[in-house]
Amino acid sequence: MNITRRNLLKGTLAAAPFVIAPHVLGQNGAVPPSETVRLGVIGLGGRANYLFNRTFAQARGCQIVSVCDIFEERLNKFQQKHPEKYTAYADFRTMIEKEKLDGVFVETATHQRVWIAIHAMLCGAHIYVEKPMALTIQEGRALADAARKLRKVTQVGTQQRSLPLCRWACQQIAEGAIGKVHTVQVPNFVGPAQFPNDPKYAMDPKDCPEWWNIWTNQAQLRAITPTVQFGWSRWADYDAGGLCFGVSGWGTHSFDQMQMAIGTSLTGPTKILLEEPCTIQDSGKYPNRAYGEDETGAAYYGMARVTGPRAKMKMTYANGIEVRFELDGDRGPGLGCIVTGDKGKIEINRHKIASNPKSLAASLPEECRNTRDETVYHVENWVECIKSGEKCTADVEIGQRSTTICNLINIVRETAPVGKEVHWDPEKEQFTDLPEANALLARPRREGWELPNV
Repeated sequence: MNITRRNLLKGTLAAAPFVIAPHVLGQNGAVPPSETVRLGVIGLGGRANYLFNRTFAQARGCQIVSVCDIFEERLNKFQQKHPEKYTAYADFRTMIEKEKLDGVFVETATHQRVWIAIHAMLCGAHIYVEKPMALTIQEGRALADAARKLRKVTQVGTQQRSLPLCRWACQQIAEGAIGKVHTVQVPNFVGPAQFPNDPKYAMDPKDCPEWWNIWTNQAQLRAITPTVQFGWSRWADYDAGGLCFGVSGWGTHSFDQMQMAIGTSLTGPTKILLEEPCTIQDSGKYPNRAYGEDETGAAYYGMARVTGPRAKMKMTYANGIEVRFELDGDRGPGLGCIVTGDKGKIEINRHKIASNPKSLAASLPEECRNTRDETVYHVENWVECIKSGEKCTADVEIGQRSTTICNLINIVRETAPVGKEVHWDPEKEQFTDLPEANALLARPRREGWELPNV
């Protein structure tokens, strides 16, 4: 079960990319995807466990056959919990090749996802990559471009795109139910913290186990501590704010819902205004918010307040719609948005909608209510698209645009002057008048962990 970076990379960079593997076509005695799609899971942390506990048993048309994790203790615990059910690997490339997988779930830490996803595609697998799909705007673009070149079916884990309720609500907006849209309100999410410059986190590369070298991936090498290994989502070196009320944690869902609602899924804002200095604040999300009052779902109820950098801002799109990043956690949607038009408004959450006039939300058809695990719809959409070759509801290009919103928030909070509008070019994916912000679109990668050329 030992793995080294050299073994992991051996043959991968030189591998000739292909479009459809023989097993996908049902050749050599393999089962074609019209019957069953063979899938593996990379990374066995909290999100992967949710999928095994709540989603995979319900998802039709696919079979989870193998799992992979470089952390031996976690892999062993998983095997004990699921004896003889899944073949276990430490090397995801070996897993894809030996198991003849059609696709893989990339359920790793954020800073590892793009590197792993591109190599998985080079091995022939379609990918389902968790959100946020990338650590920076530049590496997200690299992933989207690689998927296109390799012609792989991609699904980003913003599952509200596939939920019947959310799709119906967006359709009502598109059909003019609230008139011409002019404003959207979304939460003012908490950003990531800067990792402390403390000697206790230093590590000599000579003392680094190979599994930790692999886990660290593009990031700075640090000592093996729970603060890093299990608390990575808090820190800017590993994520864009992956806490429960964080910019990339819940924010990616909210921003993706907003993009879907106003028809901007394949573009982004053109103007951004930072309205106040970025300061350390709590999220305003109080534990005594009564169950049933929130319109996001049970997961939102009872979550503790989150503290971190916050600042209100506005983003304006080319179509004139203004998005206000202003809602606190104790009111309004936690994972959605409030869309206002000249004839009314609608609040879209994961499992519930509200509207003015109330008759709009009341007209939700019974068949458009969410009745299954919230991620099942999304997984099944990916599976069906693997079979058909069509684009998924949260295709990688859509994921790139929603993830970009997360990064823009953090970058603008750090670099933009308060009260002065700055301009973003969504086609070139760069600022036109804020060079210090453009310097943050990418980051230096640790030597040996550069993204492959596709």
